[in-house]
Parts: sequence; structure tokens; C-alpha cells
Amino acid sequence: WVGARSHAGLMAPVRRGRYPVVVFSPGFGVPRGLASVIVAELASRGYVVVTVDHTFETAAVEFPGGRVELQTLPATGYARTARATRVADVRFVLDHLTKLRNGSNPDAEQRRLPEGLGQILDLRRIGAFGHSAGGITAADVMGVDRRVRAGIDLDGELGYGYPDPASAPTVKHGTDRPFLLFGTGGTGPNGGPLTHHTEPSWRLFWANSTGWKRDLNLPNGRHYSFVDYQVLIPWLQRFIPVPPELIANTIGSAAPDAVLRAVRTYIPAFFDQHLRQRPQYGVWKHALPETTYIN
Repeated sequence: WVGARSHAGLMAPVRRGRYPVVVFSPGFGVPRGLASVIVAELASRGYVVVTVDHTFETAAVEFPGGRVELQTLPATGYARTARATRVADVRFVLDHLTKLRNGSNPDAEQRRLPEGLGQILDLRRIGAFGHSAGGITAADVMGVDRRVRAGIDLDGELGYGYPDPASAPTVKHGTDRPFLLFGTGGTGPNGGPLTHHTEPSWRLFWANSTGWKRDLNLPNGRHYSFVDYQVLIPWLQRFIPVPPELIANTIGSAAPDAVLRAVRTYIPAFFDQHLRQRPQYGVWKHALPETTYIN
């Protein structure tokens, strides 16, 4: 990872203006850096994207002074503990973004931040999205924090950690704000599609939600089609043999360019519509190649 290059740099100059803020949460145990493609895409569209690593869950998190905390999971019951901790993490981040917007420097070491960073944050327009457990986090945070106005779940089963999905608060109450469910063709029950017709927690969440909602599916995609594996694995295939079963279990058989186009279209379109009030009638009218609308 040290040698990986991306469209990022420390102390990049701030572009003046006021921009919506979107918080990204990664999958369970996954580092936030594995979503660089969609994070860069949203940033290029004029969003301030804040990514979160969840301490003691992801492989390693570095704190001020060089302290590194490694993954430390409880022997049992970690799923619900992780859900609660993730919500607390995201709300902590939102609180500190507010401090930054109000002129304070929330950095733990008081390091210099790019000039004007706080002034560009429009905290009246906050969205949340995530992959897998991060998608659950987006829904969970919306259930307890009305600062988040819209959310996306990328292939995250909303009943995670609950023997009966109906008892998960997020599932039980749904949401009254816009929400996008985006699943794949092989991560639902019995290896089938993950949709609000097939997955009990999605079905109940869908039924209990009163806001704008859509259900999209990548029939030939798999769980990691939504993150950088969709780019990295085809790239690696140019240099080394990649086991077919690894491809089948991570990104599936969908055409990589079509998947990237879909992710780069639907996620920005959703936030454009619900954080910027820019209707996207054309986007939601006809599904792109490799995608299906679930009605």
C-alpha cells in the first residue's frame, strides 16, 4: 500500500465556496482507503468527503504521537458492539466538523490545516454512505442523528448482529429521509441477489421507510464490486495470475468498466438530488448496463 498512488495530497489548497459534506464508512474490518475511487469521484463533483476508520475493528489505526491500535475484537457479540461503536465514531466526527466549521482546530495535535477548510463545510447538507457494514452504519446514524439528510447502503445486510432482523432498531423504524439500497447478484440469501424482495432486513426497512427510496442491483457483481477491488483485480490480472475463484467471490463476472460507470453515476446522482436539490429524473428512469432497478 505504501507505493500506491491516488489523487490525494497533504495540505492541498482549498477551493473557495460552500460544499455539501458526505461521510464514508468502510466495511467491517476494512480500511477506509479501500474506497479511494468513489471518494475521489465525489470530491471531483464538489463534495467534501470525510472517511472514517473504526478503531479496534480495522487492521490498524494510527493516533497522534505514533500510537498504533490494532484490530481487537471481542470473542462474542462483536457485531452489535461494532454497530454501536461505528455510530458513535461517525457522530464524533460530525461534532468535530462542527467545531472546524466554527473556527476551531479539532486536530488532536493542533497541526496546521489547509487555510479556509472550515469555511467550505456546508453542514446543513450532510449525507452518509458506506460499503457492507458501512452501509449499515449510514442507516444506523440516520436513525439517531437528524444532521444526516440522506444515506446509501452498498450491499450491507441491515439485520447484522440480530437473530431476528425485525428487532434491529434501524430495520424496525426505517427512515423518513432519502435512502438508496444498492446490492449485488450474489450476496443475498442462499447466494442469490440482495434486494428488498429477497433479504428480510431490507424488506422490512423498505416497508418501514417513508422517504424517497430506490433499490438497485448489480446482478453480475459481488460484494467488493463497490470498492477499489473492482479496479485493482483487473489491473493485477495484467501482471500476475489471479485465481478465478477470487475473482468470482470478490467482483464477479460483471464488466469492470460498466460497474465503475454505474457507481460513478448513481452515487453522485443520489447526493446531487437530495443534498443539492438537483433532480435526476433521467438517471432513475432507465437502468445503466450491468444494473437493474428493483421495484
